[in-house]
Amino acid sequence: MSDFDTPDASVVLVSFNTRDLLRECLLTLNREAGGITYETIVVDNSSRDGSAEMVASEFPHVRLIRSEINLGFAAANNRAFEIARGRYIVLLNSDAFLRTGALPLSVEHMDANPRVGLGGGRLVGRDSSWQPSARMFPSPLNSLLMMSGLAAKFPKSRLLGRMDRTWADPLQPAQVDWVPGAYCIIRRSVLDRVGFFDERFFLYFEEVDLCRRFKAAKSEIWYWPDIVVEHLGGESAKTIKGLKTLSPSSQIELWRMRAGLLYFRKHHGKFGAWSNMLLERWWYLLRAFRNRWSNSAPRKARVTDFETGIAMLKQAWWDTQGGKISPPRPW
Repeated sequence: MSDFDTPDASVVLVSFNTRDLLRECLLTLNREAGGITYETIVVDNSSRDGSAEMVASEFPHVRLIRSEINLGFAAANNRAFEIARGRYIVLLNSDAFLRTGALPLSVEHMDANPRVGLGGGRLVGRDSSWQPSARMFPSPLNSLLMMSGLAAKFPKSRLLGRMDRTWADPLQPAQVDWVPGAYCIIRRSVLDRVGFFDERFFLYFEEVDLCRRFKAAKSEIWYWPDIVVEHLGGESAKTIKGLKTLSPSSQIELWRMRAGLLYFRKHHGKFGAWSNMLLERWWYLLRAFRNRWSNSAPRKARVTDFETGIAMLKQAWWDTQGGKISPPRPW
């Protein structure tokens, strides 16, 4: 970490039961920071695997915040924002690893483009496979295109492939609606003006909401493909303990449904939340109907999954009162 009072960047990581990946992430950050002055802040969400102890022991320069409960992604990042000193804040998932030049290029792009409030890079897998890195805001229409399979069937269509911008050249920079929170760089002055993450979002949709508020404040969101970050994805989710009636994967899906309802109610009103819920419910119903009458045993077995999805959607609607309230943390 730099001794400067105001480093170029405050790199924020939220930790939840990913000790070994977190170690790799921090080592990669130290190696790939280049000439950028930065500080590192880790917020540990009550990990059970010794993540916080590992950071304190092996990375004494890191500013460590230990939470006694799982605050979720939004609230945990906000705790770091409160003490961050950098001109820019960089969000970095514990299962994301900077490729060469990623952090210096991020700061360079932001310095050169003062109208940009938030920027992201090109996310790739371990094998350099493409991941959605620049996306369009969710809407009932976009949900319909994704759930119907039209987006996957016609990825090069500007209309049908618009949600994930699959029609666009991923090697061309672009002004976009939002970029994933696995890696992004945020202009601190705009963040202070617009406000931190909305803590009603426990997990999912928090960065979408923030980008929407940035754009409403006339601040641009950009995707820069020369910034490359390796991202595994979903590693913390694998350690979630499910409820008595739900598997861990179903628990995560329930959280996504809750967050989606909160988002649609906030930005599209009660009708928007209701219509998106109805679209998703009909998708599950149709899938259950088609698979129930299939001659394929594996497809018939999936009927239970779709029926569970319908039940969870109903539960999410009840839990959030149709997207009006957020259940108490931790979800």
